[in-house]
Amino acid sequence: MVYVALEKLLDKSCESIYKLVILASKRALEIAEGQPKLVEVNASMKPSTIALYEIAAGKVRCKKAKQKE
Repeated sequence: MVYVALEKLLDKSCESIYKLVILASKRALEIAEGQPKLVEVNASMKPSTIALYEIAAGKVRCKKAKQKE
């Protein structure tokens, strides 16, 4: 398994480790429920690992909240 650097993941997740965890867990749940994978991976990989690979590849991104005026 290839190591994905935390810095690379943080760049893709609004610069917050907390948002990264939420994003990865929501995507992993979607994958576990049967949603198609967005990257080519080994079939034996866990959904949480697949979610991190998708985030690193830029296939899954967080939404930036609109600021109130």
